[in-house]
Amino acid sequence: MTARYVIDPPPQATLAIAGSDQLFPVRRIWCVGRNYIEHIREMGNDEREPPFFFAKPADAVVPDGGVVPYPPLTKDMHHEVEMVVALEAGGRNIKAAKALDLVWGYGVGIDLTRRDLQIASRKIQRPWEIGKAFDASAPCGALKPAAEIGHPSKGRITLACNGTLRQDGDLDQMIWKVPEIIEKLSEMVALEAGDIIMTGTPAGVAATVAGDKLDCAVEGVGTLTVTIGKPLA
Repeated sequence: MTARYVIDPPPQATLAIAGSDQLFPVRRIWCVGRNYIEHIREMGNDEREPPFFFAKPADAVVPDGGVVPYPPLTKDMHHEVEMVVALEAGGRNIKAAKALDLVWGYGVGIDLTRRDLQIASRKIQRPWEIGKAFDASAPCGALKPAAEIGHPSKGRITLACNGTLRQDGDLDQMIWKVPEIIEKLSEMVALEAGDIIMTGTPAGVAATVAGDKLDCAVEGVGTLTVTIGKPLA
């Protein structure tokens, strides 16, 4: 610890790079809500409303192969598999035509949600953090560079729980595509290198419990496997 800090600085949150020992430093985690039409319908929301954004803390990341402790205060934690976009540059008011120039690579993530707490907050018009931004709520697999895989706009996205397929969609079902997501988000906040964006989930979200093994994949991008552990004492 240097003399300038009164406590030790927290460790830098990172994501692995596929096939490399290098790491991607995570600055912020942004998430897109309601970006697949079938998921909007299964949640009973108005499909005419545009997607919106919320955030998770960078230290909510859990690596591939990790264990997610079942969080407190809930009996209804849901899984939401998503494609992750990792930015190597940022800015404000970025046009969609230039947005992909900011993307370093892509990965697979899960937006874990304490659904009961999210719904309770929504009913009384309070923020969603208690339902979305809890510890270990953002598992993410290793990133692959766009220079290697391009910019995926279609491809199967799946999540299986204990070997049973639950979520099965395609990236081309996204209402807002990656360039549009970046454009809209950059109108609201300044994006920076190290930001990652979780781009929404297809239909099939469901509750997960301690002992479950979640296997996720995005075609052409990668895979992610995590286990839901027991609640922390």
